[in-house]
Amino acid sequence: MSKPKVLSTRPLFPAARAILDQHFDVEYWTPPERIPRAELLKRVADKDALVCLLTEKVDEELLATAPKLRLAATVSVGYDNIDVPACTRHKVVATHTPGVLDETTADFAWTLLMAIARRLVEGDAWMRTGTWPGWDLDQLVGGDVWGKTLGIVGFGRIGRGVARRAQGFHMRVLYNDQARVSADVERELRAEFVDIDRLFRESDFVSLHVPLLPSTRHLISTEAFEKMKRTAYLINTSRGPVVDEAALAVALEQKKIAGAALDVYEQEPKVYPALVARKDVILAPHIASATVETRTKMAVMAATNAAALFEGRRPPNALNADALGL
Repeated sequence: MSKPKVLSTRPLFPAARAILDQHFDVEYWTPPERIPRAELLKRVADKDALVCLLTEKVDEELLATAPKLRLAATVSVGYDNIDVPACTRHKVVATHTPGVLDETTADFAWTLLMAIARRLVEGDAWMRTGTWPGWDLDQLVGGDVWGKTLGIVGFGRIGRGVARRAQGFHMRVLYNDQARVSADVERELRAEFVDIDRLFRESDFVSLHVPLLPSTRHLISTEAFEKMKRTAYLINTSRGPVVDEAALAVALEQKKIAGAALDVYEQEPKVYPALVARKDVILAPHIASATVETRTKMAVMAATNAAALFEGRRPPNALNADALGL
């Protein structure tokens, strides 16, 4: 009996490939550049499943091109790339990979926070030019982290992980979310629930951990920057369009805030041009979850989701299991 066919838009890691190779006839896209859209549509046309990244759109066009497709598994927590209602209409189960990158992403939010506050990237670049003249009193002075106020926008698993780490820096933690967490969690994390305007006004660091929704698109815009401290820093490891990059560039130019550190962008892989040359911005290439351990777990989860469906089981991380009546 022939195996179902799957297209994987990246080679993945060995542990994930082992799962896919056992259950499927797999075609891997192996060139270093991402798969072109036309090539994706051509190769997925006869496939039963697709394993993809956030960079590949699973939309009406792709679904119409692939009449045999039963599953689209994105190797990511976010699934902005998947039109879930369209998948349901086409009886395609969509899956994602939640829960495995929480601590890794919280680590990286802190990496960015520390680096922007202490101007680490600027210092590294200076050293590499060979022109550093040696120590001086007011050289690359930044902002303290110890004892400051951290504002966390979005208090899910990652936001709470960031708050947990703040205890080691004796920080006051403010948070805002659609729903308040339990009193036990607040006590454990020493976190105070506040409205978002107060969070902007009082925080020395604002760290974003919200999903991309109509209500969070450009959540951080001119209005928010007007409320923030001139000494405050913005950190974004959530979704790029949560921040209005044009407004951020203006806020930095006008010194409305002290700096920003971004791992995600409005028009990935492009960055708003006015941000590129600024020394008060750290620009990371969407690597918050980029550890061998975590990215392997993500790929394995996507492969496991795919295998489950074709074994007649509900994929553990289905976004629309009702698409096939599972």
